[in-house]
Amino acid sequence: MKLKSSFVVLSLALMALATNGALAQTVTIPIETNKNALVLEADDKHDLSTIYFGPKLADSKEYNHVSAAYGKDNDYTGQMASAYTPAGSRNLLEPAIAVTHADGNQSLDLKYVSHKVDKISDDVSLLSIVLKDPAYNFEVTLYYKSYFKDDVIEQWSTIRHGEKGNVTLNKFASADLYLKSPAFYLTQYHGDWAKEMRPEESQITHGIKTLDSKLGTRADLFQPPVFMVSLDRPATEDDGTVLYGALEWSGNYRTDLELDPENNLRIISGINNYASPYQLKPNEDFTTPPFLYTLSRNGKGEASRNLQHWARNYKLLDGKGSRLTLLNNWESTYFDFDETKLAALLKDTKKLGVDMFLLDDGWFGNKYPRNGDHSGLGDWQETKTKLPNGIASLVKGAEDNGVKFGIWIEPEMVNPKSELYEKHPDWVIKQPKRDEYYFRNQLVLDLSNPAVQDFVYGIVDNLFTKNPALAYIKWDCNAVIYNAYSAHLKNNQSQFYVDYVQGLYKVLARIRAKYPKVPMMLCSGGGGRVDYGALQYFTEFWPSDNTDPLERIFIQWEYSYFYPAISSSNHVTDWSKLPLKFRVDVASMGKLGFDIVISKLGQSDLQFVQDAVKNYNSFKSVVWQGDQYRLMNPRENSVASLAYVNDTKTTAIMFNYLVNYRYGEKSTSPIRLKGLDANKHYKVKEINLYPGTRSEINSDETYTGDFLMKVGINPKVNSDRSSVVLQLDAQ
Repeated sequence: MKLKSSFVVLSLALMALATNGALAQTVTIPIETNKNALVLEADDKHDLSTIYFGPKLADSKEYNHVSAAYGKDNDYTGQMASAYTPAGSRNLLEPAIAVTHADGNQSLDLKYVSHKVDKISDDVSLLSIVLKDPAYNFEVTLYYKSYFKDDVIEQWSTIRHGEKGNVTLNKFASADLYLKSPAFYLTQYHGDWAKEMRPEESQITHGIKTLDSKLGTRADLFQPPVFMVSLDRPATEDDGTVLYGALEWSGNYRTDLELDPENNLRIISGINNYASPYQLKPNEDFTTPPFLYTLSRNGKGEASRNLQHWARNYKLLDGKGSRLTLLNNWESTYFDFDETKLAALLKDTKKLGVDMFLLDDGWFGNKYPRNGDHSGLGDWQETKTKLPNGIASLVKGAEDNGVKFGIWIEPEMVNPKSELYEKHPDWVIKQPKRDEYYFRNQLVLDLSNPAVQDFVYGIVDNLFTKNPALAYIKWDCNAVIYNAYSAHLKNNQSQFYVDYVQGLYKVLARIRAKYPKVPMMLCSGGGGRVDYGALQYFTEFWPSDNTDPLERIFIQWEYSYFYPAISSSNHVTDWSKLPLKFRVDVASMGKLGFDIVISKLGQSDLQFVQDAVKNYNSFKSVVWQGDQYRLMNPRENSVASLAYVNDTKTTAIMFNYLVNYRYGEKSTSPIRLKGLDANKHYKVKEINLYPGTRSEINSDETYTGDFLMKVGINPKVNSDRSSVVLQLDAQ
């Protein structure tokens, strides 16, 4: 809801834009958050530039002096610091926008016309800036949505024209940032299936470093759209200036980082224009996805807490709500199950003490039953031989056992061996003159087609219509797009990659309009589609199919820089030789789930997991909503340690793990905590103890927050105590 609006517009001089009239004076536009200011300036020629991004000034009037303070770079184009750099005129560097006008001309010049600020709430403001081309009826509106408390900004653009004919958008970025510093260091991520979020840091040198994806779906498989840029020197957890960036888009993306001739950094991010010239009709809007960023001068930890807090409050679906713990059947049964096996698992769900049973892949298809990943995908009817009484009987069985029921779907995909493929080959993404090429024995449905959108929406809607008590959806997406071609788009193939993602969002928006509160997990063969464009529709995501707890410490650690713990689905599985306690403790650093065979657990193991679920229910709110502090980095130490502290600083949960199993490795000294109240007194006790073991932590001692943050506590991690969870409670 808009509470207040202020509008700033140029006077007579501005109205002379079409005739290149000069501004009477420069227009300075500061975007202030709690600690930072991003300052734009329109000069006397109506050129809009970024003149400052750094600590907020005490007196906002002094932003008018910034340009003079820095002086002029040796920039004879006047475009290096452009707030949205156009191509084809005098710009010599990478553009943010490039177009072909209706008459074939490829030049663009964007001049400042006006700006306004809408106050959405006490914390949120929306700045919009109108830019126009003096020679063509072509307009871009830049948007800057600032979140004051969290020092977060979302930036995007809307492109519109009134030319006589279509305009081709050849590049259409969301944001064009400009940073000044003696040096810049990029932290980027790479990976593959089961190897997600592997960081690399390097100094940015002259030229262009491009982070991008061309996979269509599962766009994050090789390179996720998140990154860090440290200014001056590499930032550490608690020191240094660092910018976090992320594009909120679930398809092909592109981020260019260009060190210009004056040694300043330009960051241009948006939808990847690879194979995607977009035809824009007259008087239609093209709106780019938001590019998200936050700037911290107190290291990576503060930046991550900014993003986590912002996500819980503003972006992640139900970010301040609760989550369901669960038991999944996948590693218990894979595709081999029937009603009898599932009935036993429903009883195990109740015995374990979790909230819900999740039925995974393999429950559908009749002409081509889903007994493996080669067939049935797309045919969303219960397999009669496995489930003669349908999903409804399982939902009822879950209710009878006092638990909820959830289900796995992969609605964007199809097996060639399916009734759907036979009936609607025109719904499938494939080149008509090429051999089909499969990813995990499947192809992708064409979500640019409204009929396919209706079909995918109907999969979810039919499940809930038939089973109103259904409590959870796991939405998977396992294939990338090969041989990109849409029978629906016909002669507009260059719009396919963009229209696909927009079609996906249309489906998800429809689902959320009808089922606003149903929890849904975003899965894509692991973390192949993790971004805030998708997470506004999902309550959580699946970080990786790799559930080895040692690997997960590293994977979850890196994800946590950009996403809050409440959004991370972590399951206990048998993909490891490490102790069950270690696996449970690692999975407890987020949204806890189990994918183990409960009936095969020994009595001590069963007692442990039952007690651990109870413990988790007692402290999960601290993990989900608390501030996260990384204490010992597993890439730099033999022990990994991190803690979550609630907002009143009365409770903290500290997780500690041995990550180096060479002889004699252990926690050799106290680990200093962070985020506590120095004046409070805390008792420290070890929780999640395995039955029959004793803690080496003296729970009778009381420590001040001051002591715990300056001296610390040794969790006594070693090869016999490879996982230690401590709870700190203020007295």
